[in-house]
Amino acid sequence: MAEPIKLPEGREAVLRVLPMPADANHHGDIFGGWIMAQVDLAGGILAGRHARGRVATVAVNAFQFKQPVQIGDLLSFYADIVRVGNTSITVYVEVYAQRNPEEIEVVKVTEATLTYVATDQNRRPRKVQPLPAKS
Repeated sequence: MAEPIKLPEGREAVLRVLPMPADANHHGDIFGGWIMAQVDLAGGILAGRHARGRVATVAVNAFQFKQPVQIGDLLSFYADIVRVGNTSITVYVEVYAQRNPEEIEVVKVTEATLTYVATDQNRRPRKVQPLPAKS
């Protein structure tokens, strides 16, 4: 039997959401597009925090669905900045589902890498601060 997965410790979930029946197909699985939108929101929250303002999604570099998401799963989105350019911020997002409230089971359901560009009030690219140096 596989070792049970736990939510990442020492990391803050950027977003938590509970998918509803309207977000599911006729088999009860949550639409992939709905999950993609939530991943984009989570990545955009972190990118916007670093950019200290407006960001726009410019690329979905990688996206992998690992397991189906079901109605009633509590989804936790963890995001980390992996690269900062002059105007761009690349973010890695992991999504975990907590299911079965009687005996909570945690499964990793999605991972993705997205790139955002910081924009000004005229929606033109603007410079962002580099990542702080690691000690």
